Amino acid sequence: MTRFFYTLLLRLFAPVIWLWMYLRAGAGREDWEIFAPARFGRYQDKDSRPGVAGRVWIHAVSLGETRAAQPLIKAVLDRGLAVLLTHTTPTGRAEGARLFAEAIASGQLRQTWLPYDFPGSTRRFLRFFKPRCGILIEREVWPNLIHEAVREGVSVILVSARLSEGGLHRSRWARRALFRAYSALDLVLAQTPADADRLRKVGAFGPHVVGNLKFDVNLSQAQLADGRRWKDALARPVIAIASTRDGEEDLFAAAIQQAAAELAPAGVLHMLIPRHPQRFGDVAAVLQKYRLDFTRRSIDVEIPPPRMAVLLGDTLGEMAFYYAAADVAIIGGGFAPFGGQNLIEACAAGTPVIVGPHMQNFSQATQDAIAAGAAIQATDPGDALRIAYALLRDRRRLEAMRQAALDWTAAHTGATKRMMEAMRPWLGAELATDRAGIQGGR
Repeated sequence: MTRFFYTLLLRLFAPVIWLWMYLRAGAGREDWEIFAPARFGRYQDKDSRPGVAGRVWIHAVSLGETRAAQPLIKAVLDRGLAVLLTHTTPTGRAEGARLFAEAIASGQLRQTWLPYDFPGSTRRFLRFFKPRCGILIEREVWPNLIHEAVREGVSVILVSARLSEGGLHRSRWARRALFRAYSALDLVLAQTPADADRLRKVGAFGPHVVGNLKFDVNLSQAQLADGRRWKDALARPVIAIASTRDGEEDLFAAAIQQAAAELAPAGVLHMLIPRHPQRFGDVAAVLQKYRLDFTRRSIDVEIPPPRMAVLLGDTLGEMAFYYAAADVAIIGGGFAPFGGQNLIEACAAGTPVIVGPHMQNFSQATQDAIAAGAAIQATDPGDALRIAYALLRDRRRLEAMRQAALDWTAAHTGATKRMMEAMRPWLGAELATDRAGIQGGR
């Protein structure tokens, strides 16, 4: 009965969800394809080309999860397995298309939308694609999707799994719905022992601790080199304010405007990089409102002139460039109650990090990074800028944090390898022998 009421509520609130998606999409509404047939598990005859069945289905809901899943997806592809990669947002889909263009062109990887969690939609999706198994990232556990997977005999695995204290202490009804879904998973691979303990309490059977996929991030070496060259040519101190969410840009713009006359080191450049591309225009309007001199990365201005206080990072797929070009990175998403954004990428680039007070979605990583000396937690945007300015004036501490960031991320790599080993029974015999090893021994 719990799933029945969940489905009833989902149907009742579906128009509200679609309206939210429509408003969030802004100018990019066509990219969201809110009412596309694939969103309801309906596919045309042309979709039924050979090789549609038997793929390893991996769900990466949005941009962050797609980036995090990159090393795992690559490992599966490197084993010669075909992949079905599903998304919920167009930014995730676009990033997947960029990262795996070669595999898509060869037919080894295919992308589609994950259907809405209606029973019929998920059932049609599973019956059409007939995946070998399903791999969900972090916390994308949907009751009807899991129920229909069990009915269709599709094993589902949750990797890099996490569950916050807030998620654990939901309403009794919500916990009951979660319990049924989590208890039906075939394998749960948790990020930390604390996550494993909480997941066990909501029904996950025997979760294993294997680590966080985000530590295995594969930063573009070309972008890192380009970012460092750009920084050298710029010859100015640089602060990256990255992955900001709606409302945070106003706070940072006000803080930059105030700091410019009081605290900022001479010539400092602030790179403001919004999380979602559909908001680039809105963020430009915010900077204009605060009368800040700025230019846009998408405009062909290779080196901003000295008078420019802000560079608006309005391009996609360049995070490695931005982090390499910065002396310090302030990570958005945690200066308003959004739960934070990924700080590991910046640390992997060797960039000291400052985060906000609302880091619930990355609580363990935040605590560990602070303890390692790679990150500092600020109370608000003004405080974050004050800390960043102080670091720019203290090169010894800045270098110590840079090395700590590199050491911390290096010490936590290897989650992908552990996950692949744990998933061996579900992925098939291809994992029994390392192909590279076979070829090397011939």
